[in-house]
Parts: sequence; C-alpha cells; structure tokens
Amino acid sequence: MPEFPDDPKALTAAELEAGRKLFQAEATFLWESKALDNLPAPTLPEIAFAGRSNVGKSSLINALLGRKDLARASNTPGRTQSLVFFDLGGRLRVVDLPGYGYAKVSRSKVRDWTKLTRDFLRGRSKLARLCLLVDGRHGFKPGDLEMMSLLDDAALSYQIVLTKRDKITAAEADRVLAETERAAAKRRAAHPVVLMTSAAKGDGMAELRAHLAAFATDVGGA
Repeated sequence: MPEFPDDPKALTAAELEAGRKLFQAEATFLWESKALDNLPAPTLPEIAFAGRSNVGKSSLINALLGRKDLARASNTPGRTQSLVFFDLGGRLRVVDLPGYGYAKVSRSKVRDWTKLTRDFLRGRSKLARLCLLVDGRHGFKPGDLEMMSLLDDAALSYQIVLTKRDKITAAEADRVLAETERAAAKRRAAHPVVLMTSAAKGDGMAELRAHLAAFATDVGGA
C-alpha cells in the first residue's frame, strides 16, 4: 500500500504531478445502485467517500474531479440515497456513498442506507481506501466516531478529510486539524495524514489528488 510522509506538504513534485494528470482525465458517471446484488464488476481500484449528511461530500467530489455537477450536490441532507460510481480515465473509480446521520427521510430509509454502506465497505474486494469526510467547522460528531470504529474493526484503510476550510478562520483550521490528527493517530486503520480542504476555494485538492492517484492502475492494465 502506498506510503506518504506524515506532512502532506512533503509530497514530492512527482506525486503531485501524478495526481494532477490523473484527475485531468475525463470523469464519467458509471453506475448507481441501491442494492449489493446490482453493482458493477470490481475491475478497477475504488476510492469511496463517506460522511455525514450535508458534510459537502458531493461538492468535494465535483471539485476533485473538476466537474461542476457530476455528483449531485444539494442543500437538502440525505439526497445521495444509493452507491454512485464514477470512472476516472479507466484507471480509478470514485464511489459516492449515502450520507449518514441527520437526513430528512424516514428512519427506515436511513437504516437501509446504513446497512448498504456497511455491507459494501466490508465486502468490496477492490476498495482501496475510504475518504472519511468530516465538517471542519465542527470536528467529529458521534456518527463519525461510529464509522471510524466500523472501519477500524474491518481493517479498512481510511483517510480523514476535513471539509469547508473556507468557512473557518486560519486559527480555527489549525486547531481542528491538530485535534483531528491526534485522534487519527489513535485509530488502527486511519491514515496518519489528515487533509483540510475547501471545495469552493480548491484548498487541499492537489494533495488529495496525489494521495488517491497512488491507487490508480497503470494505463492499459490493472
């Protein structure tokens, strides 16, 4: 599994360039499913994105892929209700998972989404990493900690990505980042590098692309 220095700023120019080139490729919608028996064949490495409802997940995916509306962004929590797959140049797949926590839907639907997500995370053979999005304005919520425990128990590598950097001051960002890094260091499956991002301003996107590019297949082969 790729290893990076604990300081995201220590990424090499080659790693950053690899991320830039990969995410320049055309990103296309591939598949959407509400059931595990209707998923695309796991033929490419997959990076999944999870987070609380309204954490800015779809906005971050759009910014990461360089598209304005590929992933459906909405001010209504709980809009993403299925597993949505995107193909990136035939080298990597991005998976948008249903948001957890607060959502303006019935409890039964929330339970269905939660089970779908957990079963997918536990059984997807090509899932290389999960990006766990946490609102940078608030830090961890109970649902985030529950998801981290699930990922630790499943030994599934995940990287914490703080969102909405543009909504807080520099001092607040430094505090939340330091607190999150300390928490990640205590988790068995958490990657030591925590990234602070802004989908609106582009903060942290180059670093995130570099980390994810390390999982992509070489051109023309797995």
